[in-house]
Amino acid sequence: MLGGGRAPILVLSQNTKRESGRKVQLENINAGKQVADVIRTCLGPQAMLKMLMDPMGGIVMTNDGNAILREITVQHPAAKSMIEIARTQDEEVGDGTTSVIVLAGEMLASAEQFLEQQIHPTVIIKQYRQALEDIIALLEGPLSVSIDKNDKKALANVVKGCIGTKFISKWSDLAVNIALDAVQTVMLEENGRTEVDIKRYAKVEKIPGGSLEDSEILKGVMLNKDVTHPKMRRYIENPKIILLDCSLEYKKGESQTNVEITAEGDFTRMLEIEEEHVRKQCDDIIALKPDVVFTEKGVSDLAQHFLLKAGISAVRRVRKSDNNRIARACGAVIVNRTEELQASDIGTGAGLFEIKKLGDEYFCYITKCKNPKACTIVLRGASKDILNETERNLQDALQVARNIVLKPRLVPGGGAIEMAVAQRLLQKATHGPYRALAHALEIIPRTLSQNCGANTIRTLTALRAKHANHTDQNSPCTWGIDGESGELVEQKDKGIWEPLAVKLQTYKTAIETAILLLRIDDIVSGSKKKDKEPNTPSQIQEQTAAMQD
Repeated sequence: MLGGGRAPILVLSQNTKRESGRKVQLENINAGKQVADVIRTCLGPQAMLKMLMDPMGGIVMTNDGNAILREITVQHPAAKSMIEIARTQDEEVGDGTTSVIVLAGEMLASAEQFLEQQIHPTVIIKQYRQALEDIIALLEGPLSVSIDKNDKKALANVVKGCIGTKFISKWSDLAVNIALDAVQTVMLEENGRTEVDIKRYAKVEKIPGGSLEDSEILKGVMLNKDVTHPKMRRYIENPKIILLDCSLEYKKGESQTNVEITAEGDFTRMLEIEEEHVRKQCDDIIALKPDVVFTEKGVSDLAQHFLLKAGISAVRRVRKSDNNRIARACGAVIVNRTEELQASDIGTGAGLFEIKKLGDEYFCYITKCKNPKACTIVLRGASKDILNETERNLQDALQVARNIVLKPRLVPGGGAIEMAVAQRLLQKATHGPYRALAHALEIIPRTLSQNCGANTIRTLTALRAKHANHTDQNSPCTWGIDGESGELVEQKDKGIWEPLAVKLQTYKTAIETAILLLRIDDIVSGSKKKDKEPNTPSQIQEQTAAMQD
């Protein structure tokens, strides 16, 4: 666009000098390696924690790859895309966030030697794609084993293996039982489809105080709420529950509303209309003889008076998400208008409604539900930092349990599957990049042994030999590294298995990210410059010439 119009000028990254081709690719590889180096020490049971400080002065202590990368601020666009993949991994399968970054960084580093040999990136990418297809075929075929999803002991072993690398590992039995119970509770099977919605229906409530051993899972729902009136009942067995999405108070007009009062009795009449409206709402509720009413909006003093007289407890300003959980737990239906209430909308599935005081706050419990499809996990701990880290670990455990229920296939953990895949790929390898990617997979067992302080070269050589001597092509070799001691162990005997869904997502994400970053041969940024815009034809010509140079 020429002339006096304001066209965006091409402004080039970092310094205004144009960078392209090999230099940019090497820079991207470098950025990827730096991100991977930051969290490499967070892999395995002997992982170190990172202490992160946010701009407000708050601190986070964790070894969760995704939580660490969320707090880090980076400038380089390639590093930003590396951080993005940890988030994707966390949202998709909930585990393997550290592994995916370490693998992606190593795969980028493997490509560096070929770029320096002047091999075109598309040749490397083609080999990487081929390797990814072979990895998926191997994992879904001979290198994974199936598991009975109804065998609770086998499921518990897998979940325990996945949280063995986390802070909560000391209380692993408790965490495993909570995770498996939560997944079993919220699992819905409809039309041959299994749905496990942890985010919506398995709520974690963190209450400082007590110890981690006091944590429990409730067969029902707990809210940080108290009844609206101090004289209302706080302990009701087999309560009938009504859930509302409307306020039990008179609706006031908007700010522009004008009311003109002329006669003497008009104001009194207005108050009477308000009272009649609230009385009618309460009569609609009282007619069904419930014991407890939950509403997402307010409850006026007048409504409290009517409900108290009828012996009904009321809880107000309940979150929509909490209301949905109560509906799933006790079988009630959320109603938008009191006139539409029917007997079938009442929830009778709960065994107990009670208000308890924990610390200096009141909590409302709806428990002993007959068939709850929602649950609440109550976490206790010494401080907020410990509770936050416990919650992050527990979310990983919940996701792992969910993954196995949805896709009941496993692969051996402790770096065994990476070494097994690498061996199979090396047997097929004909090109350099394909072979390099196979070697890049060994970064996981190598990092595990490094984090234990073991002799890395000796351990890896011994592990390679074990896998090379494995002759059965239809089953995986389960020799891997013991994350506690750094010694070689057979993971089959130790019971350390990982869900196939997590591993598949890790390899797909890591290799596809490496491919994406290798395809970039230029970094430019399009932004408008306010002060030095070329308006005259001669200025435009100068700008164009400079860009061509």
